[in-house]
Amino acid sequence: MRDAGLLRRTPWFYALVAAAIAIGYAACGIALVLLGDSWLQLLVAGVLGILLTQTAFLAHEAAHRQILGRGPANDRLAQVLGAIAGMSYSWWDSKHSRHHANPNRVGRDPDIDVDTISFLEEDAAASTGLRRLVTGRQGWLFFPLLTLEGVNLHFLGLRHLLSREPVKDRWIELASLATRFAIFPTAVFLILPLGLALAFTGVQLAVFGLYMGASFAPNHKGMPVVRRDSKLDFFSKQVLTSRNVSGGWWATVLMGGLNYQVEHHLFPSMPRPGLAKARKIVMAHCRATGVPYTEATLLRSYGIVIAYLNEVGLAARDPFECPFLNEYRRL
Repeated sequence: MRDAGLLRRTPWFYALVAAAIAIGYAACGIALVLLGDSWLQLLVAGVLGILLTQTAFLAHEAAHRQILGRGPANDRLAQVLGAIAGMSYSWWDSKHSRHHANPNRVGRDPDIDVDTISFLEEDAAASTGLRRLVTGRQGWLFFPLLTLEGVNLHFLGLRHLLSREPVKDRWIELASLATRFAIFPTAVFLILPLGLALAFTGVQLAVFGLYMGASFAPNHKGMPVVRRDSKLDFFSKQVLTSRNVSGGWWATVLMGGLNYQVEHHLFPSMPRPGLAKARKIVMAHCRATGVPYTEATLLRSYGIVIAYLNEVGLAARDPFECPFLNEYRRL
């Protein structure tokens, strides 16, 4: 990296972002009380889902040591912010660290492990029952299914904390999440009638899950998959498997800096304000070395993701006549 200043911490920037989010939470709380028994509360629920996602973005950046000067302080901040978003930091950190080390590598990247969605044709071909029915149409179902991702993230974090495997700060995280899940729903169900409270909770969870999933999906889905035994240098591995989203400052605000996925993977501790400048340097180096650099608009990236998932899903319909097996190339 020619400009070491790009790695410099920018606490003022993150203080402004945190202040804006805090003001948003306060406004939601005031609106929740003042609106009372009104279906306009569903708009408040949607805004709350957006604010929780923005909080998760900050937790992600703290976990990458982007905000504060010391590692332990960043860890504590990520833990607090993760609890506000309703996520276990220890679960996310373990999963995300493995992803960064081996993005899109078969058997090494947990982000392409089979879940409701299959990201590899062999997983799609092995699906059975209801999952096979979903997998065959998973490209078109992907975004509707993301409305359930908020519930899934809460569940996976709690399952990790309640498991028998060793977990750092298990009781601190459990206490933090218990407090979070006690305060948020209790306030909603005390203020609103039962039916409206249930609808409010459903909208908040749906927006949170959809926003989170739609922010992370363009990053690697539809990019080359790396074979288990493939030998790639660090630079090529990170660049070839990552996709940037064009759009400049608005995309950065919308996606919490995840639009600069190539640069984030190359320099994971680089604060958000430095990523745009790093992009120019990385693009120039890619041109000089002949390494393909991928960038697409947000809508184009979503189209690529849907097409990719639909092609993988063909293996669930007929694993013996799947054109994807012949067309898709792995590194």
